Amino acid sequence: MSRFGLIGTITSDHVIVEDRPPLRSLGGILYQAAVLCGLGEDVELFSNCGDELRVEVEAAVGGWRTLRREGVTFVPGPGNQVHLHYSERLKEREEVLASAVPPLAPEPVIAALPRLDMLLMVFNSGFELRLADWRRIVAAASRDIWLDVHSFVLAKVVGAHRDYVAVPGWRDWMAGVSYLQANRQEVASLRGHPERWPSHAEIESFAAQAFDVGVRAVFVTMGKDGVLLLTPGGAKVRPGAGAMAVGAHRSPVVRHIQAPAADRVVDTTGCGDVFCAAAMRFLSRGASVAEAAEAGVALASEAVGLAGIAETFALAASLVRTGSPG
Repeated sequence: MSRFGLIGTITSDHVIVEDRPPLRSLGGILYQAAVLCGLGEDVELFSNCGDELRVEVEAAVGGWRTLRREGVTFVPGPGNQVHLHYSERLKEREEVLASAVPPLAPEPVIAALPRLDMLLMVFNSGFELRLADWRRIVAAASRDIWLDVHSFVLAKVVGAHRDYVAVPGWRDWMAGVSYLQANRQEVASLRGHPERWPSHAEIESFAAQAFDVGVRAVFVTMGKDGVLLLTPGGAKVRPGAGAMAVGAHRSPVVRHIQAPAADRVVDTTGCGDVFCAAAMRFLSRGASVAEAAEAGVALASEAVGLAGIAETFALAASLVRTGSPG
């Protein structure tokens, strides 16, 4: 059993998918927590959460026996209320953040680092941490860090549609991170061209820049098309191997992890989170990045047939009962 630290935001998701009834559920960092706790791993959660969500959150996670919530702070207000719109005509979902919570204080995370085996940072809202506080956490960490870009590349606005924007200073946030996760739209924003998805050559160029600041593997999620795994050329990357020297990499090695066809699609919200949690769990047990990516894609492909964190937790727990999570 490993102990994972999770930094992110607990959200209240209001989801609209064309031709389907609206969905509303808790989400954000709770998706990764649901997977890891369902699989029996120890999880410490660090998040600010709106006090108006307190009763619902405590009821939802009360049965997750391996979840430590001392790092969750309830702050006044409704918390992160997120409105998501999915449509076939959209390359990516549309998002409105109706209300938000303030950034986290880094001290509780730093104090917990010695007892953690792996740390996850997810930008569920884009407002989670100040850069100076994040650099303090990275400097203090002696374990692998996984960073999911997610809402980091959305305009920092509340109460209006959030456009994807260019983020020229992204390397300041990614330096020292072991594993970097982003989808194609997020890579486009980090490259400075949010108006179009990147080509494979542009994705490889982006990964090479990430390797220059210490990243050991880049996971580019592509929905039903699976995941692109990029590692430094000629390197066998496993946890604990250490970052390559700046400029030491060759052209990235690229592997396409295909996603199994889903039997049905109910809600794709949180599927990238499920991928992340499952892959992290395999990495913590000594798997290669390719093995971890395959496990993550397999579980995410099952999760599209579910809705919400309760069903996600139940899916992960069922794998433990059948002895199939690895």
